[in-house]
This record gives sequence, C-alpha cells and structure tokens, in this order.
Amino acid sequence: MEADQLKALGLAVVQTEMSAIAALTARIDDSFVEACRLMLACTGRVIVTGMGKSGHIGSKVAATLASTGTPAFFVHPGEASHGDLGMITAKDTVLALSNSGETEEILVILPIIKRLGIPLISLTGSPTSSLARGATVHIDVSVEQEACPLGLAPTASTTACLVMGDALAVALLEGRGFTADDFARSHPGGRLGRRLLLLISDVMVTGEAIPAVMGDATLSAGLLEMSKKGLGMTAVLDEHRRVIGIFTDGDLRRKLDQGIDVHQAMMTEVMTPDFQTIQSAILAAEALQVMESHKINGLLVVNAQGELEGAVNMHHLLKAGVV
Repeated sequence: MEADQLKALGLAVVQTEMSAIAALTARIDDSFVEACRLMLACTGRVIVTGMGKSGHIGSKVAATLASTGTPAFFVHPGEASHGDLGMITAKDTVLALSNSGETEEILVILPIIKRLGIPLISLTGSPTSSLARGATVHIDVSVEQEACPLGLAPTASTTACLVMGDALAVALLEGRGFTADDFARSHPGGRLGRRLLLLISDVMVTGEAIPAVMGDATLSAGLLEMSKKGLGMTAVLDEHRRVIGIFTDGDLRRKLDQGIDVHQAMMTEVMTPDFQTIQSAILAAEALQVMESHKINGLLVVNAQGELEGAVNMHHLLKAGVV
C-alpha cells in the first residue's frame, strides 16, 4: 500500500474514535452520578469484571480506581463461576463491562450478584441488553461504528468504555479528596513516587561536601573550592555561616571577560548577592521547578535563619529520578 493510503486509514481510525469519545459527553448524566455515589458509598471494594477485550479494559479501569483511592480489583467472569465468586462479598460493588450486554460468562454470575444484594453498575453498548436491564445503574457507552473497517474488532467501543472508566475514577478521586500525597503512597517504587515523595534533604549534599568559602576569601580560593567539590558553584558565607552570595561557573566566565584578577579579587566583589535558595523540607520536584523557571543548574539549601545546610544541582535530581 502507498504511504498516503496508510496515513488515510490511520487518520480514519483516529477520527472514528474521537467521535465515539465526543458522544460520551451527553452520557455524563444522572446515571453517571448515581454510579459514582454507589461506589463512594461502597464499604468494600469495587469488583470490575469483563470478558475478552472488555476484560482487558476492565483490568485497566480496576488498576486506575485502585491507584486513585477506590479499592478495586479485576475478577475474570469465566473464573468467577468456577470458584472466584468467593472474592465478592456483601460489602462490595460490581462494575461489569460488556459491549453487547449479553456476555454469557457475566450473565451466569448475575443471579449470584443479585442474591448478595450488592449494587451492580454496568457499562454496555446496548441499553436494552440483559446486563443493562439487570443492573442497578446502567451507563451507555455505545458507539455508532467501530474503527475496524470490517466492523468486527472492538476498537471505538473499547476506547469509549476506557474513557468512561477514567471519568468514573477521576470523579471518585475528587469525591474522596484524594491528594498528590495519597497518590505517591500508592506509587512508592516508581518515578511518580519519587517525584511526589522525595525531599531535598534526601538528595542534597551536606557537611564537608558543600562548596563554601568566606566572603573575605580570594576568588582563586573560591575557584579551588568549586573545583574540589565539583558542583559548578560555591556559597559565600559571613562569619555566622549565613549565605550572603553565590558564585557559579557562569559568573566566572563573565568575570574573566571583564579581565578580573583571580588572585586579588575578593569573593564579596564577584559573588551574586541576589540569588535563589531553597529549604531542605521542600519536595525535590519543587526544586526542579525553581531551577527550570530561573534557568539555573544548582541551588543552595538554607534554614530559616539563612544558614547554609546543603547544596543540590541538576545532576542530583537526575540521579534520583526526579527529572
């Protein structure tokens, strides 16, 4: 096939699925609200189930719910009728996904769900289907057509179901007052957790590793300290160890252009007295934002009295996985 033909086919798929998503806006209605209320009121877990491609989408929806404050897990409907129904308790709520609404494996376990007396929320493409009629609340996720030119492979329908699942999860997140800290606690091992939990105190250099000279030191002494500590900067301190300035590689280039005498100039003459600092208790991600907004590669860490406590540069944040 020609390149233009392949591009046209890909574009047609994207446009079809965009239309399917756009149609969902009218379905964020009273049924959506009631589904959210049922899940917010659930004292157990939200049990998500679905077969085939709907099952794959259901697994993702369950994972999203669980990571955003709504305890949830996926139960395969085929396994449910062979023992896994024991995972569902009277405190739970079931979220069932089926495009046709006639998935046999789900309909088989429907009487058991009814017997437990627990809420059943269904997402189907057929409001008149058996699953839709048997549900406590039904949300319509039907699509006009699949993106598959044969109209057979689930494409637009699975996309619509996934988006509606995300809409439910995010509405519940807001409803529960779920915060960034809550999110980080459920993602401690990943990059998200590092960005949300890591403090400057966890990554900064301290003690003898901090580049620092007194204000009455010569520029040559400052350069030796910068070279020794390897952070591309040094703090300039007063007699109480309060930071009164900073000197960086960039400052050195500018001063050399001005013909400064590195052996005679004092640090108070060449330092930058107006500079950014941070405190050790802030998030490393906040420090990154400060660096990016001011186009700098390093920051000095001070306490409330302006005394030097540490130093951090972009390399530390890269090493920690914050960048």
